[in-house]
Order: sequence, then structure tokens, then C-alpha cells
Amino acid sequence: MIVDPLPVAWTFEAIGTNWRIDTRDTLAPPIADAVTERVARFDRDWSRFRADGRIAALATPGRHRLADDAGPLLEFYGELYNATAGRVTPLVGRALEALGYDATYRLRPSGDVASVPAWDDAIAWDGEYLDVVRPVVLDVGAAGKGYLVDLVSDLLADAGIPEHIVDASGDIRTRAVPMRIALEHPLDPRKAVGVAELADGAFCASATTRRAWGDGLHHVLDPATGLPTRGVIATWVLAPSAMVADGIATALFFDADPGFVARRATAFARMFHDGSVDVSPDFPGEMFL
Repeated sequence: MIVDPLPVAWTFEAIGTNWRIDTRDTLAPPIADAVTERVARFDRDWSRFRADGRIAALATPGRHRLADDAGPLLEFYGELYNATAGRVTPLVGRALEALGYDATYRLRPSGDVASVPAWDDAIAWDGEYLDVVRPVVLDVGAAGKGYLVDLVSDLLADAGIPEHIVDASGDIRTRAVPMRIALEHPLDPRKAVGVAELADGAFCASATTRRAWGDGLHHVLDPATGLPTRGVIATWVLAPSAMVADGIATALFFDADPGFVARRATAFARMFHDGSVDVSPDFPGEMFL
């Protein structure tokens, strides 16, 4: 729920999810076209589901030039990797495919548990090129959608639209628009477990009940086992940027370094399998549990 709703909402579907952009005025066609093109380009650059994209080329070892916007995303992934002792990594793509979450959406495990390689054993990033030592399937789902939300928000701000909300199915970036956001119960979407307040910044949530298929199969993978996580079932994070909120929402399924979370100026809540919750002292809102 938005405290001060903006009158114009543009909805569309892209990168396999629903988007909504709220503004005070209808976006001029050149701006709307620029948003559409930016999202499409990001999909070509980062989707592991496209045979014609950059990610598919990483199946061949060697030196690869990634997209111009790769720097901030891969550098943040390096931070996430270190802060979680390797549990959040972009190298989980092949393991997700083995569980059935592949380009054809087979959604049936192959029967094998694919190992997740260590960062230093598989890739090296120098800020411009990615050296691939062994074939990998890069998956940037832990922080990529949030990063794209930031890129679209930056595009709107640069186009002279200072007040707006960009919402990619719950990965939200708001600029100068106060919001009260209901925290959906991960086991019952008809209920809320709390409310978060956000005036300017980003909010992202993650749950093991979303992008789930089969018995106990979902998209948050533990590289230590090659299997989906079990203990935490939902996380909610507020941060200055959607990339950071998105990435830390995934990191909180593991024992993330508290110092890293604090340095990134994040506030969070998370729910465990037994229904108990963990809430940071500075969380701007309330939990009902």
C-alpha cells in the first residue's frame, strides 16, 4: 500500500515477471521505449535461459567480455560470496538445472546433485573480462533483478522523473514516494506477518515458497549440499539500493556476516521454518508475530 499514491501506473511483463512503474505523469514514448530496451538488453546480457545470450557463451572456457554494466553486479557478488563463506554465488546455475529449473522449465530433477564450484576454481573477474577456467552456468538471480530495478530507476531519474516507484514483482525501488509495505506470510499469501515503512530506497523479499516446484524444491540453493535450503523460509530487506536489498535477502537464508549486513545499511526481518522471526533492531516497521 502506498501512502501517497502516484496517479499513473504502467504495467508490463519482462524477464519472466510482472513489472509496475508508478509516476505522476504518463511516461513520454521515448522514455517508455528506453525502459523497454534497457530491460530487454539486460535479459540478453544476463539470462541463463537464452541460447542467444552472453551467459550461454560461458559454457566455453576462455576469456569473455561481459556487458558494460557487469562491474557493480559481479563485484557485489564477490562481497556476498565472502560474507556467506561461499553460500551465495553466481555459479549455482548448473545445480539448479540438475534440479529441473532449466531453460525448458522441465521442473523435474535429473536424479543427480550437481556440485557448485568454488569461485577461484572456476572464474576470475578483472573488472572487464571474465576468465572461465571450466564451463559454468552463471545465474545472477540472487541480486540481478534488484540491480535491473536500480538501472530502470536511474534511467527515470536521469530523464527528469524524480518521483517514481519501480516494482518488479516485489523488488521495489521508490524515490521520494512514502510507502507502507505488507509483508506477505510465506505460507498463506492472504495474510501479512508485518509491515515495513519506506520513504526513499529499496525493498526486496524472498521466500522458499516462491519459484518452488516438487517436494522441497525451490530456487534458494545451498552450494554446500547442492540442494535447496531448509531453515529460513522468508526474508524481507530494506536498503539504499535494490541490488543490495535483493542480494542480502538471499544471504539471510544463510549465516551472513553481520558486519557486512550492517555496513550495507540494511534493515531486515526473516522467518524460520518453525515460525519464529529474527528482526534487526532498526527495522522500520512492525512484525505481527
